[in-house]
Amino acid sequence: MVAADDPEEYCLSCRLTRTIPDLSVPGNLQLLQKMETAKRRLLFTLLSLKLPVASKEVDPVRGLAYEFKADLSAEGGEPVLTGHDEGLITMNLAEADDAERERRRQKLDEPYRTLLGHFRHEVGHYYWDLLILDSAWLDGCRALFGDESEDYEDALKHHYKRGAPANWPEHFVSAYATMHPWEDWAETWAHYLHIVDTLETASVSGFALMPSRVNEPALALLEAGNDQAAGGFELMIERWMALTYVLNNLNRSLGHGDAYPFVLSPPAIEKLRFVHDVITGT
Repeated sequence: MVAADDPEEYCLSCRLTRTIPDLSVPGNLQLLQKMETAKRRLLFTLLSLKLPVASKEVDPVRGLAYEFKADLSAEGGEPVLTGHDEGLITMNLAEADDAERERRRQKLDEPYRTLLGHFRHEVGHYYWDLLILDSAWLDGCRALFGDESEDYEDALKHHYKRGAPANWPEHFVSAYATMHPWEDWAETWAHYLHIVDTLETASVSGFALMPSRVNEPALALLEAGNDQAAGGFELMIERWMALTYVLNNLNRSLGHGDAYPFVLSPPAIEKLRFVHDVITGT
């Protein structure tokens, strides 16, 4: 929404969008709608967590901007690669196409691939630059996620040639997180946002878990201050384990696969704790 006395024509979410695809092409408008809906859900969580959100129009150096582009490689044009570069996040419009995204998920052997997940992952790269780089968090981040100065292109080639190590579930939230420390951070960041948003939605929707002590809203834990938030993380993970158990079994009762196809190892939980500490510390 835009306040009646706001001089801006567009809302905060729309002001972050710098490029949209050709809407005269059939289907592009519907795909753009899905993109913007996912972006709004992301922004709701970021603002609820009191994270800094500014457009590049306001802050050209440290601001955030989105470009939504259609991949024209089949017609001889340049392929569109989803990614982040100094606050500019480019999204391939094809990721909003459910059938195409499912094809890519199966091709890449990914248990989980969603449009909202892409938004959360890419903005994780943005917040690494904003909150970790040249900060007091950098050494701790390297201790958990690895040295980000490792050559990214070499790591990318190695990952797609050999795949993730067989024991990756013992240390990472996903196979893709093994590729490079930056990707480990972004995957963990996205996973943290999955947890916070889903727990908050369950709580606001009146969904109760037993025992009752795991029912306090996730954002209330974060707003209670750093001391309580530290203990609040343990409670969030306890609630998350209980909730995903229910979600997966409900899905199986309907004949579907698991809604949450992950197992969080102790090292992965420690990485999630670090993201939690960075957010509450910020």
